[in-house]
Amino acid sequence: MKFNHLIQINDPLNPLIDPLTREQLWRGLVMRAESPQLFMPHLDDCRLLEKSLDRVRRELRYGELVIIDQVSYLPQIQVLYDVPAQGDIPASRMSMTIEEPQAEVLFVRFEYDDGQPEDVSGEAAFYDNFRRSAYQEADIDTVRIIRELIQRGELH
Repeated sequence: MKFNHLIQINDPLNPLIDPLTREQLWRGLVMRAESPQLFMPHLDDCRLLEKSLDRVRRELRYGELVIIDQVSYLPQIQVLYDVPAQGDIPASRMSMTIEEPQAEVLFVRFEYDDGQPEDVSGEAAFYDNFRRSAYQEADIDTVRIIRELIQRGELH
């Protein structure tokens, strides 16, 4: 299943939304990778196994399930999550890309690819629609949490 959607970050026509800078947004997206517990309450633990300027390798623990993944950074532009196949888990990718179609009008494009062919019928299609909805809600929460962290002064 492949899926992507956009979330608008800054809207110059809506004065009720505090604008974020590209730098603030970028730091928030990196924080999601390096401190995922702030964004995923169901995550029991995250250990950074390796860390450099352009990537981190993580061990994520959800109860008994342990997932190793790698997150790569294209500074100020993209955060790319790669989950290699492991056990019963197929390989998958997710990216968050900052788009700026005009000055200070920021969006984040979230793209998902689980490597599986698109099934448009039956139970698999129902499940894929459910996952799309869950991904979109989680991504909306990500942006909300980034805004909250900035407002509390925990993300500069």
